[in-house]
Amino acid sequence: MLDTNDGQLAGRLPARTITGPQKLLFAASTGIIVTNLFAPQTLVGLIGPSLGAGTASVGLVAMATLLGYAAGLFFLVPMADLGENRTLILRMLGAAALAAGIAALAPTIASLLIVLFVLGAACSAIQILVPIAASMAPPGEAGRVIGDVMSGLMIGILLARPLASLVADAWGWRAFYGLSAAALTLLAIVLAFTLPRRRPEVKSSYGALIASLFHLLRQEPVLRRRALTAALVMAAFSLFWTAVALRLAQPPFGLGQRGIALFALVGAGGAVVTPLFGRAGDRGWTRAATIFCHLVLIGALVLAAWAGSFQSGVSWTPLALMGVSAVLLDIGVTGDQTLGRRAINLLRPEARGRLNGLFVGIFFIGGAIGSLLAGIGWTLGGWPCLCAIGAAFGLAALLADWTGGPE
Repeated sequence: MLDTNDGQLAGRLPARTITGPQKLLFAASTGIIVTNLFAPQTLVGLIGPSLGAGTASVGLVAMATLLGYAAGLFFLVPMADLGENRTLILRMLGAAALAAGIAALAPTIASLLIVLFVLGAACSAIQILVPIAASMAPPGEAGRVIGDVMSGLMIGILLARPLASLVADAWGWRAFYGLSAAALTLLAIVLAFTLPRRRPEVKSSYGALIASLFHLLRQEPVLRRRALTAALVMAAFSLFWTAVALRLAQPPFGLGQRGIALFALVGAGGAVVTPLFGRAGDRGWTRAATIFCHLVLIGALVLAAWAGSFQSGVSWTPLALMGVSAVLLDIGVTGDQTLGRRAINLLRPEARGRLNGLFVGIFFIGGAIGSLLAGIGWTLGGWPCLCAIGAAFGLAALLADWTGGPE
């Protein structure tokens, strides 16, 4: 059995502190890759009818990449503690580019779901890039560096929806995946020449690494708690953004694909606070800041339910309220993810790849569940039902905050 305390897996990066351009490269890379995970949330209204899928099953489209991403985090990202990281990242980006290209040509909903699962798994390369950046941070500034890189990740998450909507409005949903394939190919070329090498000093096997995941989860209470709250808020996040396009197409909003894209841009404003939460963690405010994030998330969903209760009229009030709720929701989720990622990256430097794989894999399972529930909840109770489910996820996260110990 792998001993995760012996330091055998401690990887070495070049002996230099991360520079501003390098942080920008890491942030931009994660932002480009992650767009593939969240674009389906705004494309479900187009993909479903074009491939003959019903409303209740559109959540499967948004779920496929998230579930694939979680699988990649559990079974691919741990290899970052086993072999040279740059090579692994480039191979995964190559697979992602190929999968995106195939998605653009998928003839049926079944084939699309399969290829989106593969695309999501390959996109887990993000969680190899983030630990590399954290390893290069100066002492005492891990939260700052992670927050800066996470800002790129969150901007990518939040811009994925408007970008996909605009591309789909102009050329159809298949064009988005064609452009994504080209972007991933270009990114792989850039990283091949700029990404530093990281080769862990390992004396174990892949099987032992995978087996060690359970032991890491059992031995680290901070990891368990942070992964749980992250999964809960990610479920609320995916639930909202998968279903809000359906609600915005109805009265009194009546937005088309372009209008929905502009609305999604509003939510991207929540990403600007990402570095602030990283700095809050560095100052020892992790617990208070996390509770704040979850309260904000609950308030956002209550506000969204109110905004969605308007049924007629030409007032901009309901749209403005829905926009504010989107910003607040994204702030709550962004803060939780940043604080959680900082906490788990400080646990065991020799196991960063596996810790990130576990943490993000668990919270993306939450995201996949949220996407699945969006289609089901919409069919059963519409927008009020969805907001209630999302608020319940937030309350559960808040309960975990109050019952958890110090970090």
